[in-house]
Amino acid sequence: MRETAFMLAFVCMCCGSLPGTSRAADDPPPFPVQDAPWRTDFSRYTVPLADIISGGPPRDGIPPIDEPAFVAPAEADAWLGDREPVIAVSHGEAAKAYPLQVLIWHEIVNDTVDDEPLTVTFCPLCNSAVAFKRRLGARVLDFGTTGRLRYSDLIMWDRQTESWWQQLTGEAIIGELAGERLEAVPASIVSYATFKETYPQGFVLARPAGLHRDYGRNPYTGYDDIDNVPFLYQGESDPRLPPMERVVAVSRGEENKAYPYQVLADKRVVDDTLAGQRFVVLYSHDTASALDASRIAEARDAGATGVFVPQADGRMLTLAAAGDQFADAETGTTWNVLGKAVAGPLAGAQLEPVVHGDYFAFAWLAFKPDTLIYRP
Repeated sequence: MRETAFMLAFVCMCCGSLPGTSRAADDPPPFPVQDAPWRTDFSRYTVPLADIISGGPPRDGIPPIDEPAFVAPAEADAWLGDREPVIAVSHGEAAKAYPLQVLIWHEIVNDTVDDEPLTVTFCPLCNSAVAFKRRLGARVLDFGTTGRLRYSDLIMWDRQTESWWQQLTGEAIIGELAGERLEAVPASIVSYATFKETYPQGFVLARPAGLHRDYGRNPYTGYDDIDNVPFLYQGESDPRLPPMERVVAVSRGEENKAYPYQVLADKRVVDDTLAGQRFVVLYSHDTASALDASRIAEARDAGATGVFVPQADGRMLTLAAAGDQFADAETGTTWNVLGKAVAGPLAGAQLEPVVHGDYFAFAWLAFKPDTLIYRP
């Protein structure tokens, strides 16, 4: 019954094999593509096509944002609550916030940040927020939604070659560019208040005009209950974690490690090493879940995370929780979850971000089953 309700909500909101595998070009893929005249080269693919299913809507039935408009925080304050989650992206001299109350209805924003073409993406079914560079060789790609899922995760398509891309991994899985991978850039889900504090001169993605979405409402009410089951998921179940447990995932080369939110909420700071790189995982409270209450601003606390190299002013630092923030033992500087020094001798300094992702455990482990799970 719960799954049926999610299906109805998902459809209603949208209405307003092995690497090197190939098939004959005239042999249709084992999933329907009649919704649009695809020019995709379905003879080239890197994953079993039988794993791909329809999510309900047609191509771009969940419309991406291709010409994003931005406003200053003073204007966004009128409709965006301080606890609401945003995807924070800082690149070069620019910082932008992409509210999940907008991304939950559009899933993809094709943008440029400090002259770098980026695409900022969010798959509600996997709670995966990932930002990628859109430049691939000499091409600049822009992306839309295929209406298909693999392991419950959004499959994107690029308008230049109509190749299909896995949102969570940034890998092209079907078409001319099959096997290519987009470069991820640091992006974190944090509260709007944290973004404003860290980047007072930053900008906020505006609500698109003319698309008639109920921005601020969550069409997946109750989906992220830890006792829930993933929607439209047909992969294996990993017994090490509840499927809907939130995790922070870090990858270094072929090594992957996941840090459960339930552990992070207790420890607040995890100082760890993976493939020879030391980093800290930070956790702070007071960021609303986008997938809990019917109104996002009224949702329960889901927490926020950041991952950084703990080094500043030429020295390695030892961080610990200090109230709602963090402090280093070496200088007594206070840091926030976005790695910004907000008070103390190093005020204004920025820790080097480590590319990471926040996901439901089932989603990350479906794509990276060899992931180590952090245990205190």
